[in-house]
Amino acid sequence: MKLRTQAAPDHLHNPVAIVGAGPAGLMLSHLLHLQGVESVVLEKQSRSEVESTVRAGILEQGTIDLLRKTGVGERLDREAEIDEGISVSIAGDSHRIDFAKYTGKQVAVYPQHEVLIDLIAQRLSDDGEIWFNTEVTAIDDHETDNPKVHYQAADGTSGVLSADFVIGADGSKSLTRKLITGAGGLRMKHEYPFAWFGIMVNAPQTAPELIYATHPAGFALISTRSEHVQRYYLQCDPEDTPDMWSDERIWEQLHLRADSDAVTVSEGEITDKAVLCFRSAVTDPMQRGRLFIAGDAAHTVPPTGAKCLNLAMADICALAPRLAHAVKKSDTSALDDYSKLALPRVWKTQHFSSWMSSMLHSVPGADQMSTQFQTNRRLAELSTVVTTDAGRQLLAQQYVGWDFPSIDSF
Repeated sequence: MKLRTQAAPDHLHNPVAIVGAGPAGLMLSHLLHLQGVESVVLEKQSRSEVESTVRAGILEQGTIDLLRKTGVGERLDREAEIDEGISVSIAGDSHRIDFAKYTGKQVAVYPQHEVLIDLIAQRLSDDGEIWFNTEVTAIDDHETDNPKVHYQAADGTSGVLSADFVIGADGSKSLTRKLITGAGGLRMKHEYPFAWFGIMVNAPQTAPELIYATHPAGFALISTRSEHVQRYYLQCDPEDTPDMWSDERIWEQLHLRADSDAVTVSEGEITDKAVLCFRSAVTDPMQRGRLFIAGDAAHTVPPTGAKCLNLAMADICALAPRLAHAVKKSDTSALDDYSKLALPRVWKTQHFSSWMSSMLHSVPGADQMSTQFQTNRRLAELSTVVTTDAGRQLLAQQYVGWDFPSIDSF
């Protein structure tokens, strides 16, 4: 088992250096291993920090299938909650979107940190190289055939790792992305005029499936983490802070926005409060020379459609077989297609996330008549979607996700 708290001085070269032990970085390392290609994952946080940072996790059918196919789906199959639909509530009037009926697919409620726990365990079981507590400080020569990754460990020691290829999977504040955008690459951004106030609650489950609720007072999302732990969100102002939301205000707004004749939001001890701002961004291209980026390093989407982790996994399915071919055959031609293959899916996902957000969230404005017009228009659109077969099918197809690129060939 090659778990390291810092890089070892005898490791000076590796075919693939991966920056970041998130979903994209760990899955890429795992897929490369299955193809007989070695890699090193450099992660600035400790293993315990990576595994204990709780984040949402709705897994598309493609992600479920990928984890199962590559041997890391055992705990998911044992512990995840499998959903075959969601409910959309319009001022208490509930409509179910039946995934099984319209797509034959399903989603899994399985938080991101649980996926990371499974991937880390698998990599270490396979004697994979993960250097925790190791921060990448610079990357150079990435436009040559011998890129170099400069790193520093928690104890202050530093070193240089050379590689044939470098992959940036280091999140939305990516160091690696700046090497692409700083050399003429585009970083296109959009900020939304609302945010989510999220809470973690020790309480019984409110409903067996997620509830997306819109109401004149704003949006609410009712989701679950386990039988006894729930995750709720309320639309709020981006300038809000957690101390502006008392427990009394939280429960009042959750019941107002999400309760219906069939459902009453389950209350309990609130253990965590946070404000989550809505931003979208896309980097084009997602590569330069022998440097490639994936996941949040390349793009971010608002959380309404639960797409971040799934989009990262799709990136890796496009990248991994091409990267393995390049290492084993010394032929980089297939890697030229990475951005061209990944970006259309990124933009389709941006559209879906923006579409869901615009239909479900109220946007106050200074002009009362204009605001009322926009409210009535978006509610008419949402009603059209949830009350027609064509609309329900479109929503279901996009929510469960599109097929992933094949990891076996390209």
